[in-house]
Amino acid sequence: MGRLEEERARWFVWLPVFVGIGIALYFALPVEPSLWAAMGGLAAASALFVASGRPGLIRLTALALLAVALGFAVSKARTEWTRAPVLGHEMRFADVRGIVELIEPRATRGERLTIRVTSIRGLAADATPERVRLWVLKTRAGLKPGDAVRLRATLRPPPMPALPGGYDFARMAWFQGLGATGYALAAAEIEAPPIGYAESALRAVRLWLQRLRLDIGERIRAVVPGETGAIAVSLITGERGGITDATNDAYRDSGLIHILSISGLHMVIMAGAVFLSARVLLALFPAIALRVSTKKWAAVAGLLGATGYLLISGAAIATVRAFIMISIMFIAILLDRQALAMRNVALAALLILLVMPESLLDPGFQMSFSAVIALIAGYELIRRRTEQTAFGGWGKLGAVFLGGILLSTVIASLAVAPIGVYHFHKSQQYAVLANLIAGPAVNLVIMPAALLTLVLMPFGLEWLALPIMALGIDFMTWTAYVVAALPGAVGVIPEIRGSAFGLMIAGGLWLMLWQTRWRLWGLPVIVVGALLAGGKERPDILVGRGGDLVAVRGPDGLLVATHGSSGTFELGRWLEHDGDARPPRAAREARGLSCDGVGCLAETKGLRVAISRHPSATAEDCANADILVGGPRRPRGCDGPLAVFDRAALRRDGAYAVYVQDNADGDAARSVRAESVAARRGVRPWTERPERPQRARNSSRARAALR
Repeated sequence: MGRLEEERARWFVWLPVFVGIGIALYFALPVEPSLWAAMGGLAAASALFVASGRPGLIRLTALALLAVALGFAVSKARTEWTRAPVLGHEMRFADVRGIVELIEPRATRGERLTIRVTSIRGLAADATPERVRLWVLKTRAGLKPGDAVRLRATLRPPPMPALPGGYDFARMAWFQGLGATGYALAAAEIEAPPIGYAESALRAVRLWLQRLRLDIGERIRAVVPGETGAIAVSLITGERGGITDATNDAYRDSGLIHILSISGLHMVIMAGAVFLSARVLLALFPAIALRVSTKKWAAVAGLLGATGYLLISGAAIATVRAFIMISIMFIAILLDRQALAMRNVALAALLILLVMPESLLDPGFQMSFSAVIALIAGYELIRRRTEQTAFGGWGKLGAVFLGGILLSTVIASLAVAPIGVYHFHKSQQYAVLANLIAGPAVNLVIMPAALLTLVLMPFGLEWLALPIMALGIDFMTWTAYVVAALPGAVGVIPEIRGSAFGLMIAGGLWLMLWQTRWRLWGLPVIVVGALLAGGKERPDILVGRGGDLVAVRGPDGLLVATHGSSGTFELGRWLEHDGDARPPRAAREARGLSCDGVGCLAETKGLRVAISRHPSATAEDCANADILVGGPRRPRGCDGPLAVFDRAALRRDGAYAVYVQDNADGDAARSVRAESVAARRGVRPWTERPERPQRARNSSRARAALR
């Protein structure tokens, strides 16, 4: 308890950690808990905390349990609050009417529209998704957020993960109110809003902000066309749809992808520049500077600037986190208080988790907070050891500036490395080099020019600042491509164990959040997690949903996939989880599958795998194969194979990962263990699918009210 007492100043920063544990427990459950159970747990934890008595270890433990229960309860409440209908099956040529909420231009063709639905012909109001997201191949000139539109589209339920344990888009879509995704071949038709339709004040403001963001993007692209303009739009409005996959890959492989996502770096430069400019401007007028606190006035200007940037940048989680932190700092200046940086991070995390608990599962949230916590902890340590050090002269200041970029990149890269490996299965070997080269351009050219662009835009003078910004962006993009092309720039790592990831995160938090020497106990926990990360069992066979895509592990340990144009995205995810750097095409061209017009044959670990494409081959495959994939349903009497995966099961359960195992008694015979996407996801609101849509009685009418 004495050690804990020494760390009293850091007790608060652990509060969002325990709230996050409660959130993680909620999402890890295989079945959906009842609302009464969640609220009952919170009530019990509250009662325990009240009865815990005076401050001490028991009270701290009760507080931790209360935070865990709170995280669990807010997660359940958030799930119920966002509950909305989800499309149960594919609908072709669906007649969709709704209000455009978001327009995202695509780099190659068309645009992506997020539409708040008023009606879908053939669906009753209580079965109609609240929102749909459509890729529209042809754009409509003059289309703006807030316009009422009509489209003929193919709609599908939010997709299941590509493999057991993969990223669950449907879960994310649930909390965004997205009940369907799809595409439309023709441009949207603009029409009059439904009779009696009226926007609420809050939605009207949101739509106005989206129109403002779209207008800003169009004006930027008018001055700086092409991909350079698309990157400028990304840095100012947060819209990244205009950036090509090749450039995104170059930024990702070089370790510069964080620059394209508006986060703390951008917010600090923007708000800091406004604060500094306001203070310098006020200092030019002695009559003002001698009578008022210019620092406080500048803080107000910085706070307004940060708020404006938050609104036009799309308010992503990393941006919200940075906004909360810098707002607390400006408010501290106004109140003549000292801002405690780590407490700012904890407060920002706590607010985000309580409002959007699903954010905990977002890699962007995890990487953003990990990097910031590590940077603050690192610089706190450095500041304590260099308090008496003085820096003078331009040469020393320049060395400190470049050294700061280098040190910040190293610290942030180490902090986010486990998260990047766990979610994306890649590591960037030259991120330090890329950030050291591009960092000065971002800090001194690109972001100041972006701020100047926003200042000049109301006067129609953005053309003065945007060319300067474009020069910096071109240099940054050149850096990304050059570094990404270096030999060994990207390391591909197989999927790691979730328990190992949890240990590395726990050890990292222990190391960074405490201040006394016992923080060093986090290092062996990180090491143990790293040692346990490797060696996770890899599936010997992967079967995609529907059975059209199958991959079998060959004698060389690599996956060999069936041919075809479909399932490329799915196969790409399989290769990533496998730690395989090959493109999907290479996996399909590899030897190991013998195919003809009715199916394919393969062998893995001594077992024969048959992939049936035609009913005429099913009977023979049942007699000769150890594992059978295909056929509408399992044929009667097909008892020979160790496992059969028919299309009905694959459509219902999603993709399967199949593991061939030796029997424990040492017998030469082998057994098969299969895990489906459905089994891994459990029975949760975002996994449920109605069997068939309800027929609408008055499908021609829009819903009277929109959620």
